[in-house]
Amino acid sequence: MHINREKEAADAYLKLLQTKGATSGVLYKHSLFLDQLTLSLAGKMLDRVEYSKALDIVMKTIPANNWHRNLNIAREFYPFWMKDIKTIALFDLHYGFDLGLDHWKPLLGTLKSLTDSLDTEKFDTSESWSLKAYTQALRAEGAEQPLLDARVKLAKIILIRLRDAPVKNNKSYRTVVDLTLPLFTMKENKQLFLAVIREFYYFWTGNPDAVNKVLLDSSENILL
Repeated sequence: MHINREKEAADAYLKLLQTKGATSGVLYKHSLFLDQLTLSLAGKMLDRVEYSKALDIVMKTIPANNWHRNLNIAREFYPFWMKDIKTIALFDLHYGFDLGLDHWKPLLGTLKSLTDSLDTEKFDTSESWSLKAYTQALRAEGAEQPLLDARVKLAKIILIRLRDAPVKNNKSYRTVVDLTLPLFTMKENKQLFLAVIREFYYFWTGNPDAVNKVLLDSSENILL
């Protein structure tokens, strides 16, 4: 029964992609990843946490340069697995599928090379503003200095990775996140990065409510 549930969800997702103009090549790549994901999801409760756990298991087997594409597939497939008809309808109405997945990517680099570069990097006015606002918000929430320093360093890495993006928007931010996440091999560091990218996004976009988004939840969820 559960296998049929996963298959029905995958078939519905792929069928809708096809109606949006997905090529046979795109559908094939999607189906290969979905084969792995649905196998991991079989028997799981229809729950976001369970979905994220299953996805995390699958992503550990995926090469780093394919993370962005496959995480996008996972995000799009989620409402189909959950049978969230309202969200599926919104996707259909507003072209909620990223069919051009092989677009801009940040320059290759290791976590060590990125961290080492922080000592000499210079940040422009807009970058400095978001970093300063993020730092002040963390300090206001009582973050101890080691935690504050670690979070700000990760925010700086995000900014460095975004610099050569042709357009700086939520899609380029998510691309940076997806392609930086595999650089973290320790679970604790990965969880911290996931927390930072959620918090810092509000400061990067200048959200007036950003100060209320820090230190809320550090639980792991690579769906973002």
